[in-house]
Amino acid sequence: MTGADLAVVGMACRFPGARDLGEYWRNLRSGVESISFFEEEDLRRNGVEQALLDRPDYVRAAPVLDDPSLFDAEFFGYSPNEAAMIDPQQRIFLECAWSALEHAGQDPGTQPGPVGVYGGAAINTYLLFSGLLSRFTGEYVRTLTASDKDFLSTRVSYKLDLTGPSLTVQTACSTSLVAVHLAAQSLHHGECDLALAGGVSVRIPHRAGYRHERGGILSGDGHCRPFDADADGTIFGSGAGVVVLKRLAEAVADGDTVHAVLKGSAVNNDGAEKVSYAAPSVHRQAAAVVEALADADVDPSTIGYVEAHGTGTRVGDPIEVEALTRAYREWTGDREYCLLGSVKGNLGHLDAAAGVAGLIKTVLALREAEIPASLHYTRANPDIDFADTPFSVCHALTPWRGSGPRRAAVNALGVGGTNAHLVLEQAPEPQPSGPSRPWQLLVLSAKTPSALNAATAALAADLADRPDAGLADAAHTLRIGRRPFRHRRVVVCTGSADAVSGLRTPDAGRAWTGDCPDGTANPVFLIPGQGAQRLRMGAVLSASEPVFRAAFDRCAGLFAAELGADLREIIGDERLASTGYIQPALFSVSYALAELWRSWGVRPAALLGHSIGELTAACLAGVFTLADAVAVVATRGRLTQGLPEGAMIEVGLTEADCQSYVDDDISVAGITGPTRCVLAGPPAAIRELGARLKVPVHPLGVSRAFHSAMVEPAVAPLLEKLSTCTLRPPEIPLVSGVSGTWITTGEATSPEYWAAQLRRPVRLRDGFRTLGVLNRPVLLEVGPGRTLCGLAHRQATTFTAVPSLAGEPEQAGMLAALGRLWLSGVPVDWRALAGDEQRRRVPLPGYPFERRRHWYEPDGSTAPAPVPPPPEETREEKACTEQARTPTEAAVIGVWQAVLGVRDIGVRDNFYDLGGHSVLIPDVVARLGATFQLDLPVLSLVEAPTVAELAERIEDVFRIRSELARSWR
Repeated sequence: MTGADLAVVGMACRFPGARDLGEYWRNLRSGVESISFFEEEDLRRNGVEQALLDRPDYVRAAPVLDDPSLFDAEFFGYSPNEAAMIDPQQRIFLECAWSALEHAGQDPGTQPGPVGVYGGAAINTYLLFSGLLSRFTGEYVRTLTASDKDFLSTRVSYKLDLTGPSLTVQTACSTSLVAVHLAAQSLHHGECDLALAGGVSVRIPHRAGYRHERGGILSGDGHCRPFDADADGTIFGSGAGVVVLKRLAEAVADGDTVHAVLKGSAVNNDGAEKVSYAAPSVHRQAAAVVEALADADVDPSTIGYVEAHGTGTRVGDPIEVEALTRAYREWTGDREYCLLGSVKGNLGHLDAAAGVAGLIKTVLALREAEIPASLHYTRANPDIDFADTPFSVCHALTPWRGSGPRRAAVNALGVGGTNAHLVLEQAPEPQPSGPSRPWQLLVLSAKTPSALNAATAALAADLADRPDAGLADAAHTLRIGRRPFRHRRVVVCTGSADAVSGLRTPDAGRAWTGDCPDGTANPVFLIPGQGAQRLRMGAVLSASEPVFRAAFDRCAGLFAAELGADLREIIGDERLASTGYIQPALFSVSYALAELWRSWGVRPAALLGHSIGELTAACLAGVFTLADAVAVVATRGRLTQGLPEGAMIEVGLTEADCQSYVDDDISVAGITGPTRCVLAGPPAAIRELGARLKVPVHPLGVSRAFHSAMVEPAVAPLLEKLSTCTLRPPEIPLVSGVSGTWITTGEATSPEYWAAQLRRPVRLRDGFRTLGVLNRPVLLEVGPGRTLCGLAHRQATTFTAVPSLAGEPEQAGMLAALGRLWLSGVPVDWRALAGDEQRRRVPLPGYPFERRRHWYEPDGSTAPAPVPPPPEETREEKACTEQARTPTEAAVIGVWQAVLGVRDIGVRDNFYDLGGHSVLIPDVVARLGATFQLDLPVLSLVEAPTVAELAERIEDVFRIRSELARSWR
């Protein structure tokens, strides 16, 4: 490995007979020829004239893709009309770029450095076939950006938000390999840290043949026979491929899956030393190979396979073999040691995608240590003397021969003389994944519910097929290598079989599904009070989570001086039943949990604590130092432990109703809901009161009557301790349990407040009401149990409330809570979750595009989609489907429908969310101007992007006109 080596970390393809990499490799291994031969009726249906069909030289064959009219326009934010205008080559290339990044486990939105795009396309035959040029004569810019090759790479950069160099490359048949070379140079020069490179070709009409000319470049029977004596030409077809490149040292350090190493590359041109513009040059082809070998610093005697351009022409193949031989002879005189092949025997010639088709084949061959057969080879072209060359044609699936690292090369030649050569090596052995948590969190998301279900099923099938695959690495890849979307699902599991079960039965208790609205949710930490404790709380987390353990140990160390005992032992034995130990233990567990949550990127927007939990919340907010908080909590625990025994019950009464039961013994200790309160006092008095109440009564598991008259003897000594503390204003908004509103600076810094807090009733109902004013609050109970979550769900305001430790195995409970927070839109630092674990990015099933037909026919029609829409909503929650309320809104909707091709538009829908963009604004403004007979400013649609806002803007213009007219009368 050298500093110049690059890694192929991701790939995606759509080739004839292969929708993805898996199908492509299976076809190559099995020797499948993916050329389609058409029946006459099929050809007529696709627009081939009968006169052409009747010609004896018409070859009824082509390498074709699955329907290229299909495209997931909604996923990429295109309106139906806009999608139908875009060259299908650019649409397919865009989808491949997305899939390649997913295969690499790279979310460009979290990439620290720029990502470059280098790609090329064949001629836009769709533009010619569909008549778009004449149909949109007056919309030059719109037609140009949808159709011209110049916009191939920048379209990807725009839609995927990639900020590195973005270049469209055009060198005819060598286009995509030249694109890879330029991407490599960009990485070497530091212009980007990740690069996509590839090419695409889609021939329209798609399912159509061609005329064969004797002695020409095209095959006479629809088969391509590279290097064979019977070769009489190639056959052009459709396909697309994209690879993702990264500097090898960085890929290894980042735990990327490296599929192969790019050692070196070179590009040159034949110049004028050939008989014609389209003719090849042995000398310059050989020079490109020599330059690439020198760049790679590789002796060609170590290369075991060359993927040749191999067009299957009588003249081109011998020249290419001669050029390769000349180059190799500068290093070695060995004969027939290196296998030679060409994927064109399988796929035909894919024009601008030909080079990347050969490259991906070679990368897969290096990875799998097998070389697929070069199809249709039986005996050598008479002009090639293989016995006098380093090469022999690979005519059967062959295990890789030789010792040392597997090495290969890929050759591409372009009409016009641009030659490209790449030298590859097998990937280094990956660093083994390290130990991981026994429980894992899988996260999935999609833009529609149906796509989410499809992604879930695909992941389940993949994990079922590969039960030995690293589940921790798969979970890590899903978390850091996928862009999050609105519709989300999380699964907590242990082991691959459990993961498959959770994915296939997502309602079985360890999976949650939810929709995440736009924008960021605000997490609120709820800190529980006494009664939430349980034996061994936090013990598993102490053993498995270093951040939790360090925080708990800090607390335990400080409490040891106060208690004369070690909390780490107390939480596991009967001493935890004592109030003097319960309160310090609860404080320590909640404090350590909060530190763990914050280390995972979950930072509270506000805090609310219940009773002793309010002191923990105040410490987390910065009111108390940790040392002062520990001293106060220990004192509070000792003082309350020394009080007489008491009892507390929750009753189904309003606060006003409870006042009639208050006396010298009975106190209102808390208001937990609109019709829920807590009463406290001596055990006998509380039992007697509970027996005579005719409302639901629930005894609380405590031994003292907190927040009642019975604790008054502890207030003064607690105040004395508090007076020794340095109190500061909260750095995080803190809800007062005394007032139920935001605590003031004066209250937070007052020892009297914190002393009285022991006696005053806890106003949780009002506290929840205060939290309800936050934008999208998500409540997280930071402590054992789910008491506060239960109380939150009783409030009039609907809250999302999530427990941290709710009875499940602690680690599973924490991961479930983390997943549910992410479902709700709370930001999470997934890299911090991995911590010091040695994790790898691994290939997983990519996004399941929901393609629809977007296509202009030559007669001017747009064919209806043959694919039915999924049963769920297809547009993200369809912002609003409210009908037009005024004639103006109806007119605006009509114009948008005409321009965008979207039928279901509501008054709150946003023009840009529907696929609109700046190029379409003049058309919309012009149509609205003609409809309403007014000169509408172009900026109107920028400033008023919804139907309702734009209609209101138009009506304002009419209103002003009317007022001016009246003033002139």
